[in-house]
Amino acid sequence: MASVDLVDVRKAYGDHEVIHGVSISISDGQFVALVGPSGCGKSTLLRMIAGLEPITAGEIRIDSKVVNDLEPKDRDIAMVFQNYALYPHKNVADNMGFALQMRRVPKPQIAERVKRAAEILGLVPYLGRYPRQLSGGQRQRVAMGRAIVRDPKVFLFDEPLSNLDAKLRVQMRAEIKELHQRLKTTTVYVTHDQVEAMTMADKIVVLHDGVVEQIGSPLELYDRPANLFVAGFIGSPAMNMIQGIIRPGATPTFEAEDGTQLPLSGAPSNSDGRKAIYGFRPEHLTLGGPVKTEIAVIEPTGSETQVVARLAGQKIVGVFRERISARPGEMLAVAPNLSSVHLFDATSGQRLQ
Repeated sequence: MASVDLVDVRKAYGDHEVIHGVSISISDGQFVALVGPSGCGKSTLLRMIAGLEPITAGEIRIDSKVVNDLEPKDRDIAMVFQNYALYPHKNVADNMGFALQMRRVPKPQIAERVKRAAEILGLVPYLGRYPRQLSGGQRQRVAMGRAIVRDPKVFLFDEPLSNLDAKLRVQMRAEIKELHQRLKTTTVYVTHDQVEAMTMADKIVVLHDGVVEQIGSPLELYDRPANLFVAGFIGSPAMNMIQGIIRPGATPTFEAEDGTQLPLSGAPSNSDGRKAIYGFRPEHLTLGGPVKTEIAVIEPTGSETQVVARLAGQKIVGVFRERISARPGEMLAVAPNLSSVHLFDATSGQRLQ
């Protein structure tokens, strides 16, 4: 196992810079997710850690050793790709042991390490099969097994679950997390799915256009997003956001653009009349209260009810544990949990409290 440190790492293609001075510190044994929308630079960062992509500037250190100029094979990392990258003409055992064969590891040792990985991943019955005879989930396990047998210092995962169906993704998510808890190998995991990142990682790095927007634990990012981008990206359904101005006074309120008054528990100093964004998560609404909304759509899911409504001239989403009998077009009174309301500057997008 090892720590991984990125120090002011930059990547440019000609005059076009795509990674803008990223610095990340990953502790020994930590599970870190790089998350963000398509094109934000997360896969490029992972490939630079792996040595598959040269960096333009900065330093990458694995176990405190600068690896900028080391070949991928010399970095003691193992990578699991999105498309499995299995050899179709080799069976499961040979696919898992191939990297060890290339290193001329003795055959008995290869067999032992393949068997151990297969037992961990539940692949023992499939060792003689070929990739074409396996399901998508089984192929992904083989790809993970190939990484495990190498006993690397660092695991790198590049969107490994994106080719699987929804039910299998949930199952594999739990298996990867359990695998990390068992092996305790430093892991860097790239995904565009924030639910994956929230449920699996010890620490999340949110990227946007090649810049780190925020680094923190899943709950830190959920409870105190640093800016509008993180607030809108982390959480499902996404945070509701209303534009308007802050009215501090004896009873602080937020005045939406159409004049709707929304409650506040407090307001930043010198904020009277300041243009801001009032944010609240769908699950932080309760039924009954001072805020009147017009129901657009009701979606019962059994365990909860999701309501799309109109507030201050725009659509919002509420998630309630109660079952709601009202119909579209009717009014629904709600109250945001004031301790969970977020205020952001309308110009910079940065958090105000």
